[in-house]
Amino acid sequence: MGSLKRNLANNILSDGKFDATDLSGTVPASNVNNDSLTNLTTFSPSLGDTIQSVASDPTPASEGDIWYNTTEGVLKGYLPIKAWSSGANMINATREIGTAAPAPQSAAIGFGGNLPAFTNATEEYNGSGWSSGGTLNTARDMLGGAGTQTSSLAFGGRIPPQTNVDNSEEYDGSTWTEGNNLNTARRILRGSGTQTAGLAAGGFISPAYSNATEEYDGTSWTAGGTMNTARRAGGLTGTQTSSIYFGGKAAPGNVTEMESYDGSTWTTSPISMGTARYGMGFAGDASTALAFGGQPDTGYATTTEEYDGSSWTAGTSLGAARYAMGSAGSTSAALAFSGYGPGTFTSATEEYNSSINVTTAAAWSSGGNLPSARGSVASAGVQTAALSIAGSNPTSTATEEYNGSAWSGGGTLSNPRTAASNNGFGIQTAAVIGSAFTGPPFVITTATEEYDGTTWTAGGAMGTARYASASAGILTAGLIAGGNPSPANKSKTEEYDGSTWTAGGNLNRDQVYFAGAGTQTAAVVFGGQIEPNPGFSKQTEEYNGTSWTVVNNMGTATYQNAGGGIQTLAVSISGFQGPAGVTTNVEQYDGTTWITQPSVSTGRRNLGGTGPGSAGLAFGGGTPTNTNATEEFTGETVATTASTITTS
Repeated sequence: MGSLKRNLANNILSDGKFDATDLSGTVPASNVNNDSLTNLTTFSPSLGDTIQSVASDPTPASEGDIWYNTTEGVLKGYLPIKAWSSGANMINATREIGTAAPAPQSAAIGFGGNLPAFTNATEEYNGSGWSSGGTLNTARDMLGGAGTQTSSLAFGGRIPPQTNVDNSEEYDGSTWTEGNNLNTARRILRGSGTQTAGLAAGGFISPAYSNATEEYDGTSWTAGGTMNTARRAGGLTGTQTSSIYFGGKAAPGNVTEMESYDGSTWTTSPISMGTARYGMGFAGDASTALAFGGQPDTGYATTTEEYDGSSWTAGTSLGAARYAMGSAGSTSAALAFSGYGPGTFTSATEEYNSSINVTTAAAWSSGGNLPSARGSVASAGVQTAALSIAGSNPTSTATEEYNGSAWSGGGTLSNPRTAASNNGFGIQTAAVIGSAFTGPPFVITTATEEYDGTTWTAGGAMGTARYASASAGILTAGLIAGGNPSPANKSKTEEYDGSTWTAGGNLNRDQVYFAGAGTQTAAVVFGGQIEPNPGFSKQTEEYNGTSWTVVNNMGTATYQNAGGGIQTLAVSISGFQGPAGVTTNVEQYDGTTWITQPSVSTGRRNLGGTGPGSAGLAFGGGTPTNTNATEEFTGETVATTASTITTS
């Protein structure tokens, strides 16, 4: 972009509006008629060479591009759009978590915190969802952090009941290792910098606030310059030799003051924040920063403030008010997660983006309801061509077909079935339902039925009668694994070739009420109830057509969940978590790691579901009463969006 276009774009970027002053130092203001945007086609030759008149918005797009759209009769440009959008929830609802705030939005980390029990858990964000990381050696909350997701530093904090600690730990992306301690034990301190050049500042040393600064060289902590204002729970961004600390709580209350650090001395800045608060999230560096959320003198804040090196200005607000949160990122791509909102701990994640691209968050939305409420349904197909088979109502012979918006009646089963969850597989026009309860009188049948899109017919009988199993595959190459009732059956696998069932490899552990996805030669099963001692399972196993291998656990132990997709893009939907009841949690598996995904609106157990994770479907199930609700998952979308530039 030429200097003329660059100057004009930069001026307009500051407020999204156009007036004669935006041409200051570019071309004389007399060259622009501000009375009507339609007269902007009468630019002087020099300006006209830069701003083109076009009938439609140009592509490809670059930030700062400006043009006159003759069809719409307006001046337009690709200007940054600043907005918060929802991200996938964390595995745990946590407050007072430790964070490495310099980490980027797409590789954030949170460690420790309060559940409300003190935790040593670590969670990692990949831009789409959260997964479990290595555990801290010391469970604590109110700790400081620095570094990145693969090279983090955790220090200080609080252990029960109200004891400050000086522990310091280093993280390599998988394991936390004890390092040398801080010189001063404290909590609610802040950190910046890297694992080998970290900075710790402020905090609380009962009963006083701290102005202490310490510097870390990768081995030891040494004293740095003292802050001018002793305080805790403010924001700290930058490096060991160039950081700013802003806001926080001091005696006797919240402050707006900002200080800057040059590696030896703190200097009080004449620039103050607009809102006094503490416990906020923060992102950026010493020259550009964000502060968001927190606790002002009353209530909880959603407010975002932007620092550009010369002043703090109000920005777009968070979707949910909270404080004591985790944060990461930059002024163009920040992250807020966890924290305490009005009356509750939260697992919510929000992403901030300043970009010409508008992000529409991934989300579940209501689809067409099943004709009748029922649970324990079997399922097959994909989101736009799914099957709901049998179920408890109290038993059913019904089949419904989904076309992406509505359910319609399909063929009728020969025998009524219930407890059929996860015992179906295939596609809408070539599906199988395996062993399940039939009746009354209620018995577990070995009978199999096949569906051709119109009619159910008898298939080959299974070798073992069972229910509460997991399934995967297609009509001519499917499998069913695990299930009740005999202990001898709970690890068994049977494979189907379209006519006959044969024995496959055994699971590594007896499992019931779990879910599956994939194909006969590349299957994955997950969750369930652990046998013989009932409990809930995170276990995941993969099948290669011969044997099962235990791989990485799910984030949350869940049973009576639904599954769908393929081995390298599987989804676990909702389910039951014991005393916590039905869950709205959704997790996605990429063949290696489980990450959280946006939650369903209605938590339920023994539901039907299909994948893959990027286009899931959930229907029926117990809430605990049976429901006919259907939900559809739509993945995140990003669209380049032109802004209309208005006169001021």
